[in-house]
Amino acid sequence: MATMTMIQALRSAMDVMLGRDANVVIYGQDVGYFGGVFRCTEGLQAKYGRSRVFDAPISEGGIVGSAIGMAAYGLRPVVEVQFADYFYPASDQIVSEAARLRHRSAGDFTAPITIRMPCGGGIFGGQTHSQSPEALFTHVCGIRTVMPSTPYDAKGLLIASIECDDPVIFLEPKRLYNGPFDGHHERPTVPWSQHPASEVPEGHYTVPLESAAIVRPGSDLTVLAYGTMVFVSEAAAKESGVDAEIIDLRSIWPLDLPAIVASVKKTGRCVVVHEATRTSGFGAELVALVQEHCFYHLEAPIERVTGWDTPYPHAQEWSYFPSPARIAAAFQRAMEA
Repeated sequence: MATMTMIQALRSAMDVMLGRDANVVIYGQDVGYFGGVFRCTEGLQAKYGRSRVFDAPISEGGIVGSAIGMAAYGLRPVVEVQFADYFYPASDQIVSEAARLRHRSAGDFTAPITIRMPCGGGIFGGQTHSQSPEALFTHVCGIRTVMPSTPYDAKGLLIASIECDDPVIFLEPKRLYNGPFDGHHERPTVPWSQHPASEVPEGHYTVPLESAAIVRPGSDLTVLAYGTMVFVSEAAAKESGVDAEIIDLRSIWPLDLPAIVASVKKTGRCVVVHEATRTSGFGAELVALVQEHCFYHLEAPIERVTGWDTPYPHAQEWSYFPSPARIAAAFQRAMEA
C-alpha cells in the first residue's frame, strides 16, 4: 500500500474519479496547467486533457454557478475555491441555487458538485488566508460539509463526495497537507510517512459520509474535534495524562450523532474543540446536541476550546490557534467539576 501525503491522496481521488466517470470535470483557479496553488491537481490536465481539467477566471461566483448548470445537465464538477476565505462571492450560488435545486425541482434535478476549499491556519496566512468557515455551511439546508484529517480519509471522503448526488463543501485543512500537526509550532515538522493513516490504497474506495471515527479510545472524557484539532487534541491528552476518547467527526454535517452520543454517555464528560471563531461556531451546535441527548449522563459542564472572536491574526497566530495547553486546561476543568 502506498504512503501518501494528504495532497497526494486528494490528487489520487480525483485521478480515480476522472478515470472511472467521464462526467467528472475538475476546474478552478490555476488547477489546470499549474496544478493548483498547493499542487493537488498536478499532472491531471496532462493526463486527461483540457476539456476535463481546466483553469477558470478569478470569479468564485462564476466557478460555482457554472458548476451548478453542469451538474443539472448530468456532469459531476469538482471545483476548487483557492482558499476558503474566498468563497463569499459564491455565497448566493451555493446557498440559493446549489443547496435548493433538489427541493425546488421536486427531485427532478440535483446538484452533484464538490467544492474543494483549503481552510484553517497555522501557515502564517493572516486574516484572509486562514479562516475556518464551516459553520456558515452547516447552517444551510441542502448541502453537506466534510473535513478530513488524514490522507486515508481525505481520499475516501473525496471519492464519496464526488459520487454523492448532493452538493458537498469539502474543506481541506492546509496545515495537514504535508504532515500531521500537534500544535507545537516550535518543533520540527513531522511527515505523513511516519503516520499509519498515510497508507492509502491506490484504487477506488470510499469513507462513508456521515461517519465519525474514534481515533483515540478513552474513558475519562469525550473530545469532539475535526481537521487539525484532532491531532492537537491527541497531544493534549498525552501531555495532560487524561484518558480522553477523541472522535474525529470527518463529516461535519450531516454528522454521526449516534457515535457522539454513545461516547459521551460512556465517559460522562465532553470537550469540544475547533479552530474557528467561538461565537456561533459549529462547537455551539455540538454542545447543544450533547446537552439534548446526553443531559442525564453528564458529570460536568461541557467545555469549548476554539479560536477567538477576532480576525485571524498574522503576528499573533499562535495566540489564536487552539494549543495543546489550552485544550489540556479544558480537560482539567472538566475532570475537576
